[in-house]
Amino acid sequence: MTKLQELLQETAIIHTYQAAADSTVISGIAYHSGKVQEGNLFVCITGYATDGHKYLRDAVAKGAVAAIVERVQEDVDVPQYVVPNSRIALAQLGSAYYGHPSEKLKMIGITATNGKTSTTYMTNAILEQHGLKTGLIGTVVIKIDDSEIPSELTTPESLDLQSYLAQMVERDVSHVSMEVSSAALESHRVETVDYDIVCFNNLGREHIDSHGTFENYFAAKASLIKRASEHSYAVLNLDDEYAASLVTETAAQVVTFGMKSSEGTLHCKDLDLSTGRAKFTVEIKKPFKTGEIEYTPSEFRVELRIPGLHSVYNSMAAITVALLCGIPIATIQEALRTFGGVERRFEFIHEDEFIIIDDHFANPGNIHVTLETMRYMDYEKFHLVYAIRGHRGPVINRENAEAIVEWLNRLEMREIIATRSESHVNKNNTVSDEEAEVFLEVMKEANIDVQLYRELPDAIATALSKAGRGDLILLAGCQGMDPGAEIALKQLEEQRNNR
Repeated sequence: MTKLQELLQETAIIHTYQAAADSTVISGIAYHSGKVQEGNLFVCITGYATDGHKYLRDAVAKGAVAAIVERVQEDVDVPQYVVPNSRIALAQLGSAYYGHPSEKLKMIGITATNGKTSTTYMTNAILEQHGLKTGLIGTVVIKIDDSEIPSELTTPESLDLQSYLAQMVERDVSHVSMEVSSAALESHRVETVDYDIVCFNNLGREHIDSHGTFENYFAAKASLIKRASEHSYAVLNLDDEYAASLVTETAAQVVTFGMKSSEGTLHCKDLDLSTGRAKFTVEIKKPFKTGEIEYTPSEFRVELRIPGLHSVYNSMAAITVALLCGIPIATIQEALRTFGGVERRFEFIHEDEFIIIDDHFANPGNIHVTLETMRYMDYEKFHLVYAIRGHRGPVINRENAEAIVEWLNRLEMREIIATRSESHVNKNNTVSDEEAEVFLEVMKEANIDVQLYRELPDAIATALSKAGRGDLILLAGCQGMDPGAEIALKQLEEQRNNR
């Protein structure tokens, strides 16, 4: 139980309607009327689909004793405290209610258009290899030491986030690796998180619709770095122009890395991607210090178990974060050598007479970094099976198609297998005729031959029938290709049984 008046000191109240008694205590905080319990403080937040103010009466009927609002509802008999922004208030009140847990944890916030999940998991793997008790917050799961909770959002709502962090404190977790989405930054879900390390790896044209413009999207992402305190570190990828532009835009101590750029603190050199799995040297070019540890110019070798050029960039971010956490280099090397990766992130699903790779081919950024990897790999022929992205509109599908064409030209390929995956997507991911037509239009203009199938299994079967010894098949796409690996492996098993 917490005194309401003490809690209210944590946020800006601009007007009070029917003030509660000074002795009022609350049993908890809720922002969803369906989860209100007796004695709760209810926060009316404006969501993407609905307005929490509509449910104030329901919340009171279920036992809410006071409410945080942006506008008073005089027909609801409950103390109401007006704030400028109820989402910010929710973050501030949630942090205070749970005892400001992020201040008791080593908080690592990672943002990027591509690779947030992989980088977060990779960072966590290194920390675990060192024997630390860790937490992880991301798209797939919330991990609290050795227990896991399925995620509903990439970054949880602020109140839920503070609850998870409080549970981590109770379980003696020391380090938390966290995906930070642009939506979370824009909607103030991480408003009160006290980060020790923030990382910006890359920016591509994704989620633009939800932010209005690309500039708004970048501004949301950049705020993680710009708001970082002088007591924290900012890890920035110099090979990405947007990340690099933030070097002088933060009060944090900046540590940079790059592969194409050798001007940073760390440099990736001597890259070998011939097998798809990278081997490279990390060169510490500039001295930097964290706590009592001082790093001087030196270098060490890294071998990744997971494939892809993008994995090199993700690992460079994770390596930099790990060094800032004081993790020994030998531990970092071993963790990356054994880290198995995240499902559908350039995942090798078959390695026999030919190789099959499964990849979450979401946007031009994904496409460029994935297909660039092919330039480094050794194979006979390359077969690309692409699931057209549904329910994203013609603009993103044109951009995806143009990115694919750019690399088909560089790789000297004149054909592609594509699918609408009609029986393998829900109504929210169905490929419209317009989306399919714009894809075909771009391919036709580039003189690329397209074998387009309505169904995913037919497209995969065609690729398998064409593949010879030493070839490489890439199953590429988002929701439409999610079941692709299972379908491909089942078809291979059937082929073996029929021989």
